[in-house]
Amino acid sequence: MDAPRTLKILLDQLNTVIVGKPGQIQDCVACLLAGGHLLIDDVPGVGKTTLAHALARSFGLQFSRVQFTSDLMPGDLSGVAVYERAKEAFVFHPGPIFAQVLLADEINRASPRTQSALLEAMEEKQVSVEGETRPLPTPFFVIATQNPLDQVGTYPLPESQLDRFLMRISLGYPDRAAERELLSGQDRRGLADALQPVMQPGELQQLQALVHAVHAAGPLLDYVQDLIAATRSGQWFVQGLSPRAGMAVLRAAKAQALLSGRDYVAPDDVQAVLPQTIAHRLVPVDRAGRGAEEQVRAMVAAVPLP
Repeated sequence: MDAPRTLKILLDQLNTVIVGKPGQIQDCVACLLAGGHLLIDDVPGVGKTTLAHALARSFGLQFSRVQFTSDLMPGDLSGVAVYERAKEAFVFHPGPIFAQVLLADEINRASPRTQSALLEAMEEKQVSVEGETRPLPTPFFVIATQNPLDQVGTYPLPESQLDRFLMRISLGYPDRAAERELLSGQDRRGLADALQPVMQPGELQQLQALVHAVHAAGPLLDYVQDLIAATRSGQWFVQGLSPRAGMAVLRAAKAQALLSGRDYVAPDDVQAVLPQTIAHRLVPVDRAGRGAEEQVRAMVAAVPLP
């Protein structure tokens, strides 16, 4: 497989569906190459669901979508065992979570109980139903969308669940040229449905192995540790990053390096993914001032480069 060519085709294809957002598209691809789960946080109608569908189609993965609502129960996700008289036994009927890509649409409209039902699946890649543990497909990604918390009928995601997402991104409104293309062009959902897979089965695993093999030199690891230490200093955030979050930063930076055509991680790669990778895990000290992403950027500017 020609990895650079495959990745370029993948990015170009996704950019035909979601116009004017090349940076966010690259973040999404980096997240999936790094084996992480993705949270898309934005107002309704900016293309979150279409982006998730286009990602699954382009990667050639089995796709399942669940619209999260206040009455959604954990069994609606994982499935249930139903007694079948003909077989004189309970037969398990798998739920939509048994897919390679699960789109959890408007995840923060569901109750905390249902939100927490995703935790085991996201972390362990398995679910427990009727006392039996069942493995999920490989690979398994959760792409969740959520609406702003000030909208009616939303529940904030608990910190433990936010920590399971490798990245959180926001699409935002398109610029004028991109919006004109949306208004005068084809329906974006139809374009996403018509996409053809860019990869053959197994090629995603090859790309993920390449991400794992990307080299991180000692000075680069020192820089990552300096950034992690800065989050724990009390100057910028209420609580600092955990070791798991530090490893997530490095995985995302390796994926970013691969997308940039390099087999080693540079400080620019770390800086490029840092706000999307850690801001949702942190609470700024000055809550009335900068938001978490702005605080991360200010912290990065204050930490010396290697």
